[in-house]
Amino acid sequence: MQLGGEDVIRERAARGARAAQAGLLVNAALALVKLLTGVLGNSYALVADAVESLADVFTSLIVWSGLRISIRSADEQYPFGYGKAEALAAVVVGLVLVGAAGGISIEAVREIRIPHHSPAPFTLVVLFGVIAVKEILFRRVFKVGAEVESTAVKGDAWHHRSDALTSAAAAIGIGVALIGGPGWASADDWAALAAAAVILFNGIRILSPAVGDLMDRSPEGEVVERIAAAALSVQDVAATEKLKVRRAGLGLFVDIHVQADPAMSLHDAHILSGKVKGAIQAAVPIVLGVLVHMEPFEG
Repeated sequence: MQLGGEDVIRERAARGARAAQAGLLVNAALALVKLLTGVLGNSYALVADAVESLADVFTSLIVWSGLRISIRSADEQYPFGYGKAEALAAVVVGLVLVGAAGGISIEAVREIRIPHHSPAPFTLVVLFGVIAVKEILFRRVFKVGAEVESTAVKGDAWHHRSDALTSAAAAIGIGVALIGGPGWASADDWAALAAAAVILFNGIRILSPAVGDLMDRSPEGEVVERIAAAALSVQDVAATEKLKVRRAGLGLFVDIHVQADPAMSLHDAHILSGKVKGAIQAAVPIVLGVLVHMEPFEG
């Protein structure tokens, strides 16, 4: 049984929400472990990594909430639905990452300027475990995000990857500090600064497509070609032009001009436009709305 457009969106949103929930629980546990280890093991890089994990918890909540709002049905106030709540959630995730990068950078510079003890060796063991868990989480969440075509879920996945990279940077810094001795204690803080740069990069990487969705940028890939082909496949459609497609969260809205026989009656043109809409939604189930402009075909 083929699902309708709204049913497909709801199913995808539910999958994305489950991925966000799983990430939330894992991040909460990892943040606590890293924070305690960083404080007890005298590693600012690990404390900074814990802060990044706490940000992950916050952003996973945002993604979950954004997906829940995005699947609400259209109403009088929002006739095009609430789909863009998903893109807004992705923007917030990106901004949180950028903010976290700035905060970690400031603290790392301060730590570099203040002499302190080297981190404890056991912090490395914790970091290796964290890196493995976060990389597995990234791969699973990103796969779900790609399958449901959610910018917010993919952004949440990249947040997990940035956490794995910051943990790797912290491990390198701690390793250098331990091998080099007391004079190399600041290597841990330089690692935190490098991790901040990675976090900033991922924040910008998440912001770019999310802002594009909010500005009604045309979706990438072959989806536009599939929509055009579906319209042309309808009998009595002579040509199409001015095809516009915009994303609203997990769904799409289409605006298309269809050309047909100039002698066609208004009633028949109306029937034909309905067939075009049906063909497009059958070919691309995530299309929530189709606005068809009928025009005379002049050859």
